[in-house]
Amino acid sequence: MQDGQTADSREDPRYRLVSFWHDSYPGSFAPRPALPGDREADVAIVGAGYTGLWTAYHLLRLDPSLRVVVLERKVAGYGASGRNGGWALGEYSISPMDWAARSTPEAAVRQMRGLYDAVNDIGRVADAEGIDCHYAQGGWIDLARSPVQADRIAAGVRARHAVGLTDDDVRWVGADEARAICNATDVAGGWFNPHVAAIHPCRLVRGLAEAVEQLGGTIHEETAVRSIRPGLVTTDRGAVRADVVVRATEGYTRDLAGHRRTIVPVYSLMVATEPLPDTVWDEIGLAGRPTFGDGRNLIIYGQRTDDGRIAMGGRGAPYRYGSGVVSTTGVHHPVHDAVEDTLRQMFPVLGDAAITHRWGGVMGLPRDWTPSVGFDRSTGLAWGGGYVGDGVATAKLAGHTIAELVTGTDSPRTDLPWVDHRTRKWEPEPLRWLGVNAGLWMAGSADRAEARTGRPARRVDWLNRLLR
Repeated sequence: MQDGQTADSREDPRYRLVSFWHDSYPGSFAPRPALPGDREADVAIVGAGYTGLWTAYHLLRLDPSLRVVVLERKVAGYGASGRNGGWALGEYSISPMDWAARSTPEAAVRQMRGLYDAVNDIGRVADAEGIDCHYAQGGWIDLARSPVQADRIAAGVRARHAVGLTDDDVRWVGADEARAICNATDVAGGWFNPHVAAIHPCRLVRGLAEAVEQLGGTIHEETAVRSIRPGLVTTDRGAVRADVVVRATEGYTRDLAGHRRTIVPVYSLMVATEPLPDTVWDEIGLAGRPTFGDGRNLIIYGQRTDDGRIAMGGRGAPYRYGSGVVSTTGVHHPVHDAVEDTLRQMFPVLGDAAITHRWGGVMGLPRDWTPSVGFDRSTGLAWGGGYVGDGVATAKLAGHTIAELVTGTDSPRTDLPWVDHRTRKWEPEPLRWLGVNAGLWMAGSADRAEARTGRPARRVDWLNRLLR
């Protein structure tokens, strides 16, 4: 994949510094033609990741007569859509209890069920469009691997049930059942959420781009958008005039004029093992390909890939001053080392199994951690984003919702609590550098303190309230 291979071109003899998803995609990354000059459209979409492409897909399904143009600086799937954990997750960056506090418990449950349906719909669309994205709805086990984690996870299950979700949505599982799903070390229980699917994210985004083109949409790659305003998108290749302009840039929003403080780019980093033998999988489990994590504060996440690897990621890479997107952050070796150490500690049966890939990707962090979608009919401006790393299924719901808002289609999605939610901008530097990196440091520090003392670290809750 040329420039899209990694955020850093250096190689290491032990592993590829490239997204495993990019490396294992069987098709070509040859760029589509750039914007050839000024043109007109009914809808101009900035960004050919999940949000932009799902918006285009559903717009063309709802109204095939629309002239839909998608503009992408690199190639479809270059960014987070080709670098993420491969989870279509039935959870948002904020909890159902947060949604209930912002609206009502009933609305919060509808917000969650909209996301659950989006997880299912990814599989339905993939089947209908012939996209072989290795979709497997095996659910998610969030492991409790200490008494503190067990208390936190059990409290989370109770709180979700109090809002109105049921055991069919999320349930506590005891130690034996949790180990039968994912036999990691020190498992004391956990929660299970069936509304989660493992996917090959690059296969999905590239297949979705092809589906958009088959429906009549146009994708211009290698076209850098400089600014957006009502009725006009300005790029390095020309301008697109359109009745509707959709911002679908997530962690790369900082590149648009006037949007440096709209969404902060933060990195999440991943590793992938070599394919593992059946004897190792007999010990680990993950039959049916459920995704997994545990109850620590500094998030980890993993899946069993279709070809029998473990792909696992974690947070902790530093935020770069000025909302910088820096190539070397994508291969931040200390964080990758920590992810690998955690993987081997959780699954000692791995022995000396090789790590074949290390990579990273940018996720978008809004000031209040709350994802949102919206469409201002008076200006023709629409947006979706702020997923905080939980974007595979959330972007599907966002794109579907934006398409319905733009076309005036009534649906259960268009009045969910996140529609037209407005987030204030981040503070100027150096305040946001201090705040974001303090949050990352304190989450890691809290995990270390909990492991040392066996007591919950309350300062994480304090910091989260401060940041939100």
